Amino acid sequence: MLTLLVGLLSLVSGRTAQSQDATGSRFVCNAIPPGAEPGCGYGPTGNRVQSSSPVEDELRNTIMELRETILQQKETIVSQQGTIKELNSKLARCEAAADESSQAKSRGQGSRRKELGKNTMGDLPRDPNETMDQLGKTMQSLKGRLENLEQQSLRLPSTNMSAGGVSALTPLPPELRELLRQRLGALETQLLRKVAELEEEKSQLYNETAAHRQRTESALNSLLERIVELEKSNNAFKSPEDFKVSLPLRTNYLYGRIKKSLPEMYAFTVCMWLKSSASPGIGTPFSYGVPGQANEIVLIEWGNNPIELLVNDKVAQLPLSVSDGRWHHICITWTTRDGFWEAYQDGERLGTGDNLAPWHPIKPGGVIILGQEQDIVGGRFDATQAFVGELSQFNMWDRVLRPVDIMGLANCSAYMPGNVVPWIDANVEVFGGATKAALEICEDRAFDS
Repeated sequence: MLTLLVGLLSLVSGRTAQSQDATGSRFVCNAIPPGAEPGCGYGPTGNRVQSSSPVEDELRNTIMELRETILQQKETIVSQQGTIKELNSKLARCEAAADESSQAKSRGQGSRRKELGKNTMGDLPRDPNETMDQLGKTMQSLKGRLENLEQQSLRLPSTNMSAGGVSALTPLPPELRELLRQRLGALETQLLRKVAELEEEKSQLYNETAAHRQRTESALNSLLERIVELEKSNNAFKSPEDFKVSLPLRTNYLYGRIKKSLPEMYAFTVCMWLKSSASPGIGTPFSYGVPGQANEIVLIEWGNNPIELLVNDKVAQLPLSVSDGRWHHICITWTTRDGFWEAYQDGERLGTGDNLAPWHPIKPGGVIILGQEQDIVGGRFDATQAFVGELSQFNMWDRVLRPVDIMGLANCSAYMPGNVVPWIDANVEVFGGATKAALEICEDRAFDS
């Protein structure tokens, strides 16, 4: 501006000189006193010289206008500098608030990590439908709150004034917007965590349901197999348990075989009906052999010896007599505790004892043979030890039956198939000429008596 002013003054001086030259006269310019108007209208004494030239008046007015313009621009610059300082101050405060928000966010994230397992939204219901409804209501509430905040932000007045002096509407301050974003982010994180927990509960419920369905299907399949067996058995006999196995000759190739095997047992009860008049001795009504021990459980009457019970090849003699050619009901119980045993004939307990293979568990996975004694598992029979006669209602339990239960089986007042080996047609195979025939044991026994 000063350069422009000097140029204008030079221009005025030049034009004045030219005017003087043109008229042939000369002007003398003196110093301008302090506070005087610019121009050359002053004499040596400081008094203003009146000029009647229109050019000089025009130049004087121009200089005054330029001076006023310079002063206005100076004031504008000062005002703008103040505005810049104010904006710099606000910017510094915003940056400081942003730093504090980031630090608080890092501290909040650390605290949230400590509280990840803490439920901050309340327990969701177990029912997936109710849970989804609650999640929908939560999202709707968050959406409504966000819309309210946006409407409030539109109504917040700005501190800056527009050119017309009217307050202008501006969006939310950055620090408030960042705080809202953090709060919404935290709510979204909690919501996602609850959704993940709900999905995990649904997965667990599905696995439990699948396991229950599998168990149910397994039980139904077992029942279906049993029904099929019963239907097949009914084709041959009136009831699947009303039959007998006949072993008429003393040979090493007539025998029956139980299809079911035994689990590991710490006690057992074996009951059966048998009829024999063979001499000497009735032979081996049944034997159970396992790998490494062919005489795991054996009931045998061999030669002129009394009936013997073998457990793990240990022997106990039983006070039973069944070689009169009539049907007799016999039951043998044993427990690994002290090797205690009991012998029943026709419902009456005739003898007890202990120390028969004490503390020895019955091994699983063996073979039960009717009518033969095994020297190896499932074979190598000896004709002199074969049973001669008829067998029926061979049942085995993995526990010791009560005397009242045994009496009910013996007098035909109770029917209780074995829980380990039940006597049914589909469970018994015969070989070498042994036969199965229909028999209602209680009626046949009454006829014999």
